[in-house]
Amino acid sequence: MSDLSLFDAYLQRWNAQPAGKPFVTPTSQLLPVRLSGTQEGLLAMIKISQNLDERIGGQVLQWWDGKGAARIYARDPDSGALLMERATGTKHLLRMALEGEDDAATTCTCLTLRQLHANRPSAPPQNLLPLADFFRSLAPMAQREGSLMAECAWVARALLCDQREQVVLHGDAHHSNILDFDQRGWLAIDPKRVRGERYYDYVNVLCNPDLKTSTDPLRFARQLAIVIDVAGLERQRLLRWVMAHAALSAAWFLEDGLRTQANEQLAVAHLAQQALAW
Repeated sequence: MSDLSLFDAYLQRWNAQPAGKPFVTPTSQLLPVRLSGTQEGLLAMIKISQNLDERIGGQVLQWWDGKGAARIYARDPDSGALLMERATGTKHLLRMALEGEDDAATTCTCLTLRQLHANRPSAPPQNLLPLADFFRSLAPMAQREGSLMAECAWVARALLCDQREQVVLHGDAHHSNILDFDQRGWLAIDPKRVRGERYYDYVNVLCNPDLKTSTDPLRFARQLAIVIDVAGLERQRLLRWVMAHAALSAAWFLEDGLRTQANEQLAVAHLAQQALAW
């Protein structure tokens, strides 16, 4: 549980009143609020983070300017604290994917990413990381594990050395980072600070470890086809990115000692490997 007093200065500065209990994520402290004054009744969220990646991610969110992403109403330049639009819709992409609306969830994700990847009139935030930095865990783990992970690491190296259509990426566009904002539709939250090939942002539709159906071959083939159609991606190249990311995700799980979860991600990588042969 977060301490409400952490938010006092921001509540006063931004004319906000608590509208729920503060809560904690691994990187941030958050408080739902209701605004007063000129924005009377507007529902928002205050987000405080000491994590540099999160703070630069907040700048990315602000740069997106509400197009495909939650709006930033205010940002403290010193602390990086955000006053941001709050999701009030009742739908959830993960629940949709598990309860018979997987096709719709995938389509919503792809359409949101299309908005995020569109050109902006201003330069993006500074200090974005190259996508290759995301993959630092893969090579040493692949050397240790060998087999499929080693093949995926080779695929990842080739892709990272020949990136196309580079954009500011979300970097973590899974089913719980694109939320229902009611009349504003589906919008992204919590981007990373990364730039690279746009294909990478679509991999979590197929690899999301929270989606236990991701290892189902029929589900994989169907959602792969939807992503390709809606996002306009080349099938073989997307499959290679899925191999790369699934192995990276497996490496992260192995670093945490989570062999079962790592094997599930490698099962997705295997599906992509098999599909490449079709």
